[in-house]
Order: sequence, then structure tokens, then C-alpha cells
Amino acid sequence: MSMIHIYTGDGRGKSPAAIGRAVQAAAKGEQVVIIQFLKGKGLEDTEFVRRMEPEIKLFRFEKSDENYEELPEEKKAEEIMNIRNGINFAKKVLSTGECNLLILDEVLGLLEKNIITAEDLTGLLSQKGDTDVILTGISLNDEVCILADEVSKIETLKFKTFDM
Repeated sequence: MSMIHIYTGDGRGKSPAAIGRAVQAAAKGEQVVIIQFLKGKGLEDTEFVRRMEPEIKLFRFEKSDENYEELPEEKKAEEIMNIRNGINFAKKVLSTGECNLLILDEVLGLLEKNIITAEDLTGLLSQKGDTDVILTGISLNDEVCILADEVSKIETLKFKTFDM
């Protein structure tokens, strides 16, 4: 039976936790698709994740390397179209069952920024079939929370940087 997992909270480590689950799935011979949203240049470990293809496939539909919030309005409109393409691709991945695990990294941020609605996400997740889905993001609303089988709240209790 497939499950919907959410990693949320203002702490650090939501995306790395999702990638850890991706590595576990790949180690069992499963296929994983990761779609990143609102990441600017993407995760620092993107190149490492790309070396795990074909078991783990990573996609980013946004064209700008800049953070979404820092873009001028006309660029934001362009990126919203690109993001919607990413959501449509996620629907295709789920409806065709092409992977065992789909990670929608920072998809909850799309809700927070009103790029997609909770209804859009519900419609997407209704396509999941036998595919497990992980959603990540800082904010979680009640509409999305009830869709999940498991919700993990990640908070940072202490963060110290080290000068080398």
C-alpha cells in the first residue's frame, strides 16, 4: 500500500531526509523520481544525486538560478509556468507508475506562495496509485496535512557554524 509522507517545519534537513529515503529505496532496487521546486540553483548535493541515475532521477523545471523571491515580477510569471510544467510532469509520473517513490521537494512552498492550491495538490496525489510520495516544505496547512499518512516535523534545536 502506498503512502504519503510529509517532512515539514522550520528546521534544517527536510530535503536531506527525503534524499535519504530515496537512497534507501534505490538500494532496494526501486526507482525514484525527485522534482525540486523553489530551490534556486538546487541542492548543493545535486551533482552527487545525479550520479545515482538511473535509479534516482532528479528534475528541476525552473530556469532561473536565483531564488524565486528575488526575481522581478515578469520572471516570476515565467517561473510559475515552468513550475506548473513540473507539477504536470509529476502527475504524468504518478499516472504512469514509472517510479516507486516520488519526492516533491519544497512543493509545500508552492502552496504558501499561492503558485498552486491545496486542490491542485490533492488532484495530483489522487494519481499516486502504488507510488509512495514525499512532500517537503516549511509550512503545512490542515488541508494538506489530512492527505498524509505520516508527517514529520523537523526543527533545529541548535545550529552552529564552524570556521575552518
